[in-house]
Amino acid sequence: MAKYTLMKTEGRAKRAQFETVHGTIQTPVFMNVGTIAAIKGAVSTQDLYEIGTQVELSNTYHLHVRPGDKIVKQLGGLHKFMNWERPILTDSGGFQVFSLAKLRKIKEEGVHFQSHIDGHKIFMGPEESMQIQSNLGSTIAMAFDECPSSVADRDYVQKSVERTTRWLARCKTEMARLNSLPDTINKNQLLFGTRDRHVDETVLVSKLRNYIIRRAEDDDILFPSLKFVDGINFNFRLPNLPFEKLDLIPVRGNNANL
Repeated sequence: MAKYTLMKTEGRAKRAQFETVHGTIQTPVFMNVGTIAAIKGAVSTQDLYEIGTQVELSNTYHLHVRPGDKIVKQLGGLHKFMNWERPILTDSGGFQVFSLAKLRKIKEEGVHFQSHIDGHKIFMGPEESMQIQSNLGSTIAMAFDECPSSVADRDYVQKSVERTTRWLARCKTEMARLNSLPDTINKNQLLFGTRDRHVDETVLVSKLRNYIIRRAEDDDILFPSLKFVDGINFNFRLPNLPFEKLDLIPVRGNNANL
């Protein structure tokens, strides 16, 4: 399955390795983003090998829209589709649904929204996100989450956190089912929880504790620390996860944010 080993620590800094079915990732690590299974700028898979890329990130929503996750599965999964043998992380689609604010409707069962390409109606909930990511066959799947605005009011964010926590349980159940099916491409697909990108630190800490208290007994759910920066200028201090947990910080935005 997977193994996370701390190699060196110094204060809160840490050096580790994360072993997966598709290879070992040395952390800290930069994940190259290939939204639709390709890096922009005519960067080939061979280029990624040559620059030492350890893990590639692809986008669940965009691959679902085109070419279609079922087509990718028929072709043998993302690894064969992009001729890549090392780990791949697929996001849940939650951030993209967030970005389609004018085209979406969020309910407990999931999110109804319209394709940004042709406007056709799409429904995505925890189960659908897991099914799409299972079809893609990535090394690591992200739990489906609601990604509220970084400046949403506290009451909304609290409700969003609670909903995302309930969705995590549904993701876990669905992934266990999918990993047991005979035609599943990657039966060792891992599930990562997601932390919201809101600036209210107390809500974030509450969510992390809820994840850890409710899910810490499950070896197949890891708790990465995610911070999405989307161009909004604000000061933000990441609350610390338990030190033995794996931290990932994908960042979107400009150099000023970083």
